[in-house]
Amino acid sequence: MQVFVVVPTFDEASNITAVCEQIRAHLPDAETIVVDDGSPDGTADVARAAADRLGRITVLERSGKTGLGAAYRAGFAEAIARGADICIQIDADLSHDPAVLPALVANIEHGADLAIGSRYVPGGLTVDWPWARRALSRWGNRYAAGVLGLAVNDATAGLRAYSVEALGRMRFDTVGAEGYGFQVEMTHRLVRAGGRIVEFPITFRERASGTSKMSKRIIGEAFSLVARLWLEDRRGRRQRRRRGG
Repeated sequence: MQVFVVVPTFDEASNITAVCEQIRAHLPDAETIVVDDGSPDGTADVARAAADRLGRITVLERSGKTGLGAAYRAGFAEAIARGADICIQIDADLSHDPAVLPALVANIEHGADLAIGSRYVPGGLTVDWPWARRALSRWGNRYAAGVLGLAVNDATAGLRAYSVEALGRMRFDTVGAEGYGFQVEMTHRLVRAGGRIVEFPITFRERASGTSKMSKRIIGEAFSLVARLWLEDRRGRRQRRRRGG
Protein backbone atom coordinates (compact mmCIF):
# COMPACT_ATOMS: atom_id res chain seq x y z
CA MET A 1 0.00 0.00 0.00
CA GLN A 2 1.17 3.52 -0.80
CA VAL A 3 1.41 5.60 2.39
CA PHE A 4 1.49 9.39 2.56
CA VAL A 5 2.20 11.33 5.76
CA VAL A 6 0.69 14.81 5.90
CA VAL A 7 2.36 17.34 8.22
CA PRO A 8 0.72 20.79 8.60
CA THR A 9 3.12 23.54 9.70
CA PHE A 10 3.13 27.10 10.89
CA ASP A 11 6.36 28.43 12.41
CA GLU A 12 7.89 24.99 12.92
CA ALA A 13 11.37 25.68 11.48
CA SER A 14 13.00 24.32 14.63
CA ASN A 15 11.15 20.99 14.41
CA ILE A 16 10.39 20.14 10.78
CA THR A 17 13.77 18.65 9.86
CA ALA A 18 13.69 16.21 12.78
CA VAL A 19 10.08 15.26 11.99
CA CYS A 20 10.94 14.50 8.36
CA GLU A 21 14.01 12.50 9.37
CA GLN A 22 12.06 10.41 11.86
CA ILE A 23 9.22 9.75 9.44
CA ARG A 24 11.80 8.48 6.95
CA ALA A 25 13.47 6.32 9.62
CA HIS A 26 10.25 4.61 10.66
CA LEU A 27 8.39 4.55 7.32
CA PRO A 28 11.19 4.46 4.73
CA ASP A 29 8.84 3.87 1.78
CA ALA A 30 6.31 6.58 2.66
CA GLU A 31 5.92 9.95 1.00
CA THR A 32 5.74 13.06 3.20
CA ILE A 33 3.70 16.14 2.36
CA VAL A 34 4.50 19.26 4.38
CA VAL A 35 1.66 21.80 4.14
CA ASP A 36 2.98 25.17 5.25
CA ASP A 37 0.72 28.16 5.89
CA GLY A 38 3.17 30.88 4.93
CA SER A 39 5.31 30.55 8.06
CA PRO A 40 7.27 33.76 8.66
CA ASP A 41 10.07 31.78 10.33
CA GLY A 42 11.01 30.07 7.04
CA THR A 43 9.60 26.62 7.79
CA ALA A 44 8.97 25.96 4.09
CA ASP A 45 12.60 26.69 3.21
CA VAL A 46 13.82 24.35 5.94
CA ALA A 47 11.42 21.66 4.73
CA ARG A 48 12.65 22.05 1.14
CA ALA A 49 16.23 21.61 2.33
CA ALA A 50 15.17 18.38 4.04
CA ALA A 51 13.44 17.32 0.82
CA ASP A 52 16.60 17.91 -1.22
CA ARG A 53 18.60 15.76 1.18
CA LEU A 54 16.11 13.00 2.01
CA GLY A 55 13.86 12.84 -1.05
CA ARG A 56 10.19 11.78 -1.08
CA ILE A 57 9.13 15.03 0.58
CA THR A 58 6.78 17.52 -1.07
CA VAL A 59 6.29 21.03 0.33
CA LEU A 60 2.90 22.64 -0.36
CA GLU A 61 3.11 26.36 0.36
CA ARG A 62 -0.05 28.32 1.00
CA SER A 63 -0.27 32.08 1.12
CA GLY A 64 -1.53 32.45 4.67
CA LYS A 65 -2.68 30.82 7.87
CA THR A 66 -6.07 29.36 6.95
CA GLY A 67 -6.35 26.68 9.61
CA LEU A 68 -5.52 23.10 10.46
CA GLY A 69 -8.53 21.67 8.67
CA ALA A 70 -7.76 23.43 5.40
CA ALA A 71 -4.15 22.23 5.61
CA TYR A 72 -5.20 18.61 6.06
CA ARG A 73 -7.80 18.82 3.28
CA ALA A 74 -5.13 20.15 0.92
CA GLY A 75 -2.61 17.51 2.00
CA PHE A 76 -5.07 14.64 1.69
CA ALA A 77 -6.20 15.82 -1.75
CA GLU A 78 -2.59 15.97 -2.95
CA ALA A 79 -1.86 12.51 -1.54
CA ILE A 80 -4.94 10.97 -3.15
CA ALA A 81 -4.13 12.58 -6.50
CA ARG A 82 -0.73 10.90 -6.30
CA GLY A 83 -2.11 7.43 -5.63
CA ALA A 84 -2.25 7.14 -1.83
CA ASP A 85 -3.93 4.15 -0.20
CA ILE A 86 -3.34 5.37 3.38
CA CYS A 87 -3.14 8.96 4.63
CA ILE A 88 -1.47 9.64 7.96
CA GLN A 89 -1.64 12.89 9.88
CA ILE A 90 0.94 13.88 12.48
CA ASP A 91 1.79 17.10 14.31
CA ALA A 92 4.98 18.91 13.39
CA ASP A 93 6.08 19.66 16.95
CA LEU A 94 7.38 16.18 17.92
CA SER A 95 4.62 15.71 20.48
CA HIS A 96 3.83 12.50 18.59
CA ASP A 97 6.53 9.84 18.43
CA PRO A 98 7.03 8.83 14.77
CA ALA A 99 8.08 5.38 16.02
CA VAL A 100 4.37 4.48 16.26
CA LEU A 101 3.70 5.23 12.57
CA PRO A 102 4.10 1.57 11.50
CA ALA A 103 1.39 0.63 14.02
CA LEU A 104 -1.00 3.10 12.40
CA VAL A 105 -0.31 1.59 8.98
CA ALA A 106 -0.70 -1.97 10.28
CA ASN A 107 -4.13 -1.22 11.72
CA ILE A 108 -5.36 0.13 8.38
CA GLU A 109 -3.85 -2.82 6.52
CA HIS A 110 -5.78 -5.14 8.87
CA GLY A 111 -9.13 -3.56 8.06
CA ALA A 112 -9.56 -0.38 10.11
CA ASP A 113 -10.90 2.69 8.35
CA LEU A 114 -9.33 4.97 10.95
CA ALA A 115 -6.51 4.21 13.39
CA ILE A 116 -6.00 6.66 16.26
CA GLY A 117 -2.97 7.02 18.48
CA SER A 118 -4.87 7.68 21.70
CA ARG A 119 -3.89 9.41 24.92
CA TYR A 120 -7.01 8.20 26.69
CA VAL A 121 -7.11 4.42 26.36
CA PRO A 122 -5.38 2.18 28.92
CA GLY A 123 -1.63 2.62 28.51
CA GLY A 124 -1.95 6.08 26.94
CA LEU A 125 -0.20 9.02 28.61
CA THR A 126 0.12 12.79 28.37
CA VAL A 127 3.49 14.05 29.61
CA ASP A 128 4.53 17.56 30.72
CA TRP A 129 1.14 19.18 30.24
CA PRO A 130 -0.13 21.46 33.04
CA TRP A 131 -3.11 20.13 34.98
CA ALA A 132 -5.54 22.66 33.48
CA ARG A 133 -4.73 21.76 29.88
CA ARG A 134 -4.88 18.04 30.63
CA ALA A 135 -8.28 18.47 32.24
CA LEU A 136 -9.57 20.58 29.35
CA SER A 137 -8.49 17.98 26.82
CA ARG A 138 -9.82 15.01 28.78
CA TRP A 139 -13.20 16.51 29.57
CA GLY A 140 -13.49 18.04 26.11
CA ASN A 141 -13.15 14.56 24.66
CA ARG A 142 -15.72 13.17 27.07
CA TYR A 143 -18.09 15.98 26.15
CA ALA A 144 -17.71 15.32 22.41
CA ALA A 145 -18.03 11.55 22.75
CA GLY A 146 -21.00 11.76 25.11
CA VAL A 147 -22.99 14.35 23.17
CA LEU A 148 -22.33 12.82 19.75
CA GLY A 149 -22.30 9.13 20.74
CA LEU A 150 -18.89 8.52 19.18
CA ALA A 151 -17.64 5.66 21.40
CA VAL A 152 -14.14 7.09 20.85
CA ASN A 153 -11.86 8.02 23.75
CA ASP A 154 -9.66 10.55 21.94
CA ALA A 155 -11.74 12.25 19.26
CA THR A 156 -9.38 15.26 19.17
CA ALA A 157 -6.23 13.14 18.63
CA GLY A 158 -3.92 14.49 15.95
CA LEU A 159 -2.01 11.27 15.31
CA ARG A 160 -4.14 9.10 13.04
CA ALA A 161 -4.31 7.20 9.77
CA TYR A 162 -7.21 6.86 7.32
CA SER A 163 -7.81 4.51 4.47
CA VAL A 164 -8.34 6.51 1.31
CA GLU A 165 -11.53 4.59 0.66
CA ALA A 166 -12.90 5.83 3.99
CA LEU A 167 -11.86 9.43 3.25
CA GLY A 168 -13.86 9.30 0.04
CA ARG A 169 -16.87 7.72 1.74
CA MET A 170 -16.97 10.45 4.39
CA ARG A 171 -16.40 13.26 1.84
CA PHE A 172 -13.47 14.71 3.78
CA ASP A 173 -13.19 17.63 1.36
CA THR A 174 -16.48 19.09 2.66
CA VAL A 175 -15.55 18.99 6.36
CA GLY A 176 -15.86 22.59 7.56
CA ALA A 177 -13.99 22.81 10.88
CA GLU A 178 -10.62 24.54 10.72
CA GLY A 179 -9.06 24.22 14.20
CA TYR A 180 -8.75 21.17 16.43
CA GLY A 181 -12.47 20.65 15.87
CA PHE A 182 -11.44 19.23 12.50
CA GLN A 183 -10.46 16.00 14.26
CA VAL A 184 -13.86 15.80 15.97
CA GLU A 185 -15.81 16.44 12.77
CA MET A 186 -13.77 13.86 10.86
CA THR A 187 -14.37 11.29 13.61
CA HIS A 188 -18.08 12.10 13.67
CA ARG A 189 -18.35 11.72 9.89
CA LEU A 190 -16.65 8.35 9.90
CA VAL A 191 -18.79 7.04 12.75
CA ARG A 192 -21.95 8.11 10.89
CA ALA A 193 -20.61 6.46 7.73
CA GLY A 194 -20.26 3.15 9.59
CA GLY A 195 -16.47 3.18 9.60
CA ARG A 196 -14.35 0.89 11.75
CA ILE A 197 -12.18 2.83 14.23
CA VAL A 198 -9.28 1.39 16.21
CA GLU A 199 -7.53 3.21 19.08
CA PHE A 200 -4.20 2.20 20.56
CA PRO A 201 -2.20 3.85 23.34
CA ILE A 202 0.52 6.42 22.77
CA THR A 203 2.55 8.78 24.93
CA PHE A 204 1.90 12.40 24.01
CA ARG A 205 4.62 14.86 25.05
CA GLU A 206 4.52 18.63 25.29
CA ARG A 207 6.50 20.30 22.52
CA ALA A 208 10.14 21.00 23.37
CA SER A 209 10.53 23.83 20.83
CA GLY A 210 8.30 26.40 19.20
CA THR A 211 4.95 27.82 20.31
CA SER A 212 1.63 26.04 20.80
CA LYS A 213 -1.15 27.04 18.38
CA MET A 214 -3.91 26.45 20.97
CA SER A 215 -6.09 29.51 21.66
CA LYS A 216 -9.42 30.42 23.25
CA ARG A 217 -10.88 30.86 19.76
CA ILE A 218 -9.90 27.32 18.78
CA ILE A 219 -11.35 25.92 22.00
CA GLY A 220 -14.58 27.84 21.46
CA GLU A 221 -14.84 26.59 17.87
CA ALA A 222 -14.49 22.98 19.01
CA PHE A 223 -17.22 23.25 21.65
CA SER A 224 -19.66 25.06 19.34
CA LEU A 225 -18.91 22.48 16.64
CA VAL A 226 -20.11 19.66 18.90
CA ALA A 227 -23.39 21.49 19.46
CA ARG A 228 -23.83 22.03 15.71
CA LEU A 229 -23.15 18.37 14.90
CA TRP A 230 -25.61 17.29 17.60
CA LEU A 231 -28.31 19.48 16.05
CA GLU A 232 -27.55 18.07 12.61
CA ASP A 233 -27.86 14.53 13.96
CA ARG A 234 -31.17 15.40 15.62
CA ARG A 235 -32.58 16.90 12.43
CA GLY A 236 -31.41 13.85 10.49
CA ARG A 237 -33.19 11.49 12.89
CA ARG A 238 -36.40 13.50 12.57
CA GLN A 239 -36.26 13.42 8.79
CA ARG A 240 -35.67 9.65 8.79
CA ARG A 241 -38.65 9.15 11.10
CA ARG A 242 -40.86 11.23 8.81
CA ARG A 243 -39.78 9.24 5.75
CA GLY A 244 -40.36 6.02 7.64
CA GLY A 245 -43.80 7.13 8.69
